[in-house]
Amino acid sequence: MSASIDTEALGESITEGLEALTRHGWEGAMKTIAFALLLLVAGMVVKRIIMTLVDRALARSKIEPSFHKFIHSAVKILLWFVILTVVAEALGINATSLLALASIAGLAISLSVQDTLANLAGGLSILATHPFKVGDYVVIGSAQGYVREIGMVHTKLTTFDRQVVILPNRVVADAEVDNHSTEAIRRVQRTVTASYGDPVEKVKEVLIREFSAHPAVLAEPAPYVRVSDFGDSAIEYTIRLWCSNADYWTVYDDLMDMVKTAFDREGITIPFPQMEVRIKE
Repeated sequence: MSASIDTEALGESITEGLEALTRHGWEGAMKTIAFALLLLVAGMVVKRIIMTLVDRALARSKIEPSFHKFIHSAVKILLWFVILTVVAEALGINATSLLALASIAGLAISLSVQDTLANLAGGLSILATHPFKVGDYVVIGSAQGYVREIGMVHTKLTTFDRQVVILPNRVVADAEVDNHSTEAIRRVQRTVTASYGDPVEKVKEVLIREFSAHPAVLAEPAPYVRVSDFGDSAIEYTIRLWCSNADYWTVYDDLMDMVKTAFDREGITIPFPQMEVRIKE
């Protein structure tokens, strides 16, 4: 109902504009059209200058490059709308009808593409909060990997086995994001076991000496080794090491190899699960 009314109003506005053009004769109409064309050309020149400034500002900004195209297009559409509105007013066409028709068209489009708009809103949220950037290692819900691309409607991750995971931005915006790449250093934590027959202080000393010799392990914060649990057949030790973010997985993978090498060299036993059974007569 409102759509038809606004369409009729737009038609009446255009008719009034045409009547206004011819009211003062064709000479006056040509002057009005020439003035409108002059406004159009001037508007296009101004639009080009503004778009150049916008592109330069985007190039210098810290905004994720994936969003540059969207911002460029959005500003361009807005400028075109302003130019056409000014030209329509110069021709005597009521711009209010244009605005009403545009709002109704926008509402109809938004209802038909709700999911896309939700993803678009999610993309704008990512742009505003900047929780990660391309190249960061992140955990988003049940998905994890390196950020490959941040688009306006989806985010792509590359996993360790070289698979690509595509997440809708509405999911990313609502999920808990764990970014492992924001800090310069990162902690590696794992647990190992040694037998009850091996002195605790010896085990701790051997492990700390072994880890301190690793070139990627930082001296500060210092390597940490403490007893964390007494199991059925072994003592559990918690190991915490610090390294640069880039070396995390190297240290993580080397840690267990280093433990086995050090234990074999020092005669420390890694016991098998065992159970002592006593038979009572």
